[in-house]
Amino acid sequence: MIAPPLALLAELTHRCPLRCPYCSNPVELARAGAELPTAAWAELFRQAAELGCLQVHLSGGEPTARRDIVEITAAAHRAGLYTNLITAGVLLDRAMIAALRAAGLDHVQLSVQDADAAGAERIGGMAGAQALKARAAALIREAGLPLTLNAVVHRQNLHNLPALIELALAWGAARLEVAHVQYHGWALLNRDALLPSRAQLEEATRVVEEARSAHTGRLVIDYVLPDYHALRPKACMGGWGERFIVVTPAGRILPCHAAESLPDLVFPRFGEMSLREAWEESPAFHRFRGSGWMRPPCRGCPRAEIDHGGCRCQAFALTGDAAATDPACALSPHHHLLAEALARAGDVPFRYRSFTS
Repeated sequence: MIAPPLALLAELTHRCPLRCPYCSNPVELARAGAELPTAAWAELFRQAAELGCLQVHLSGGEPTARRDIVEITAAAHRAGLYTNLITAGVLLDRAMIAALRAAGLDHVQLSVQDADAAGAERIGGMAGAQALKARAAALIREAGLPLTLNAVVHRQNLHNLPALIELALAWGAARLEVAHVQYHGWALLNRDALLPSRAQLEEATRVVEEARSAHTGRLVIDYVLPDYHALRPKACMGGWGERFIVVTPAGRILPCHAAESLPDLVFPRFGEMSLREAWEESPAFHRFRGSGWMRPPCRGCPRAEIDHGGCRCQAFALTGDAAATDPACALSPHHHLLAEALARAGDVPFRYRSFTS
């Protein structure tokens, strides 16, 4: 029997007023006209709860760019799902936050690009964004909603990590996620400008460890390490088709947000297949589920059921073979590709994404 997913990542739209060079959206963005309508999301949430999901992450792009975000949130709440809004915050105002809370919103995860306004605007590509985020944080706390701050860190902002931690405290966040960039989509295109040096990584790790000790009981700090300095891969998404199910703006049902980058897999579309059928029966979900698909050195490795072979999308992006051992593993014959990428990385310009959706 296949265990149900714990959470649904609902990518409501690819539209966003920011232009972050590490954006997790695919390079080919879905246009607004292709987005699932409100009623489809409501049915999808009902099916997710029936399947066994406990929570839904309302994401994008920028989910509040959808005019029906309150109705969508209410539908998720009616389905019995814990609702988490993942937002840049720049479109939030008091009225929207009040409406979202009345609709059943449980939690807000607010992204921040840097600790100071100049850095945030340079990275996010939007003038005035930092002030809008600060206002959003205040309104979220005023509404009594729990707040997590999400700081994606990289070569361009790691020097400001201590200030980012202070920002989380000043804005009243109970949790801070310090997440090193994962190199898919736009981040892969901009990798040379984003990859941190070993010295930066070691300093960041020291800063996080000290802050965890200093702020125990006040601020929880999650820390997501980058793969390019690793000797063993992470269990990407908790394993392919193990814990998370993702639905794109156009309704594609995926085991992870980057899975559409794999060219040889056909992922079902909601409306043509139910969420349960996709999770339990889709060949694409079964392709890398478990460990039966693995080749040496993954096959027989004592970590096979721990890291699940690492990230299939990263393996494909770097080697052209989605079944290859993730190059983040030191046992991979392609591990040298990470060292070569680090050697090339430097202070090069961003390639901002085009706002075409």
